Amino acid sequence: MDPVIVVGAGPVGLTLSLALARQGVPSVILDEGPGKDEQRPARTVVLREDTAALAERLAGRSFDGVGARWTGWRSLRRKQEMRALEFGAALPAPLHIAQHELTGALREAVAHERLIKVTVDSRLDSIEEDKTGLTAHTRGPKGTWWRGSYLVGCDGPRSTVRKLLDIRFPGRTAVERHAVAALRTELPWPGEALLHRSPPWRTSGPSGAEVVGRPLADGVWRLDWLLPPRSDLVTPDVLVTRVRETLAGWCGGSTPPYELLDTGVHTVHHRLARRWRVGRAFLAGDAAHLLGALGTQGLDEGLRDADNLAWKLALAWHDGPRPGSGLLLDSYQAERRAVVAGRLRAADQALPILRGGKGLRSYVPGSARGHDALLTDGHLGHGPLGAPGAYADSPLSPARSASQVEVGTATGAPVADVRVTAPDGSFVQLRDRLGLGPLLVVLVAPGTGVWDRKHWMSAGLMPRLAAAVAALPHEAELLVTESYPEAPAHTVLLIRPDGHLVTALSGVRPAELYEAARSALGGPVPDTEPAESATRA
Repeated sequence: MDPVIVVGAGPVGLTLSLALARQGVPSVILDEGPGKDEQRPARTVVLREDTAALAERLAGRSFDGVGARWTGWRSLRRKQEMRALEFGAALPAPLHIAQHELTGALREAVAHERLIKVTVDSRLDSIEEDKTGLTAHTRGPKGTWWRGSYLVGCDGPRSTVRKLLDIRFPGRTAVERHAVAALRTELPWPGEALLHRSPPWRTSGPSGAEVVGRPLADGVWRLDWLLPPRSDLVTPDVLVTRVRETLAGWCGGSTPPYELLDTGVHTVHHRLARRWRVGRAFLAGDAAHLLGALGTQGLDEGLRDADNLAWKLALAWHDGPRPGSGLLLDSYQAERRAVVAGRLRAADQALPILRGGKGLRSYVPGSARGHDALLTDGHLGHGPLGAPGAYADSPLSPARSASQVEVGTATGAPVADVRVTAPDGSFVQLRDRLGLGPLLVVLVAPGTGVWDRKHWMSAGLMPRLAAAVAALPHEAELLVTESYPEAPAHTVLLIRPDGHLVTALSGVRPAELYEAARSALGGPVPDTEPAESATRA
């Protein structure tokens, strides 16, 4: 079968190709550029714990040393500390990394992957679809025709794929503007990120002005200053003045030594493509959505797009046309577009409250402390502005059964990263097993960690559960964990390859497990039935 064509060699396109290769699907990446990324220390990304783990898993390396995992967070308002958080096991730290470092690590992994071909200086100019696949044409020194089974546009805000598919991209332009600087210096809060609203050293400027400081690796910081609407151009002299007054304000009145590495102006747009799928062609990342106001991170959502789409394309690629395959691919838009639309609505609703003048804020319930908490949620990936989306209303969600139990993860939400026992008897993290196949089945069995796997595989519930897993409509991996948040003993978790919970059942329920798996894979699967020998526990 023809490879998947991925248009765009940014982090989203590279992630998608690596995720496809992890499931045995070849791809061709059409890179409009020369195959190298400009090093811009001021262009950084913040990844939540699970998306950072996804990128590290696919890159085959840790980002410790090239990125920073913050030790804490603090919110300041004028001279008052409003909130302070410490990151640890209970509150995982985000990963802050320069985008060229992330892209470089993914490019290196792609270069060693035999299932991925990258062609540089290749600009897409046409797409033709037929009953068995697509043909794409690129112009440039290596202009040629490319044949593919599917095509995914990961080619950014000005997406050529989106334009060729005639998909509208409505939304708001220049929602916010920020002056940005990357510099090496020492601040009073090593390793901590901070949000400072209405800093006292600003004697002019709009009410509610704010600056955000976020540490990177090697003593580098990224500083973002919110610019007033319709503000003048930010000249180098103005930016240096902002740097000096901010550092002096944070360091007791005198500007500490600093090395200015990079500067820029970051403009935030809010846009959402009307459709994310047209036949065999899809959109992902900035080609499908733009967001970023109030601390929200667009690239984090772009990586979630790739993770969501990769396993569905892999299943369709390996199995070919089958009952339910259309619903499975349609679910990508249904799930991801709904989540991003919800975050955009939350940001657009919060903006007038947080950025409005004194008159508006005086009529809106909520204290300054509440507003700072809302902004913090956006920056740290909590609440409506930042929390990872759940797919509770997905077309792939199974009907609720009598044996379903409530656990610490809501149905459709990302699962917790617990330690599990792999098929070879080794202990690994659950996230390490994601993206290798269609489904995971995890049994919560306290006490199994102290016994050799060969002993408990033939005891208790395991023989019946193993038979039930073997009878599922598609191959699934059976794992065991000592505990899972709020899950009773003998709970059976069914998990998608992108780490979202399908269902949690009380004990071994073969028929219900089978139906849940069938729903998660898109619907009816012919000529398969649950094993008769797998009886109820």
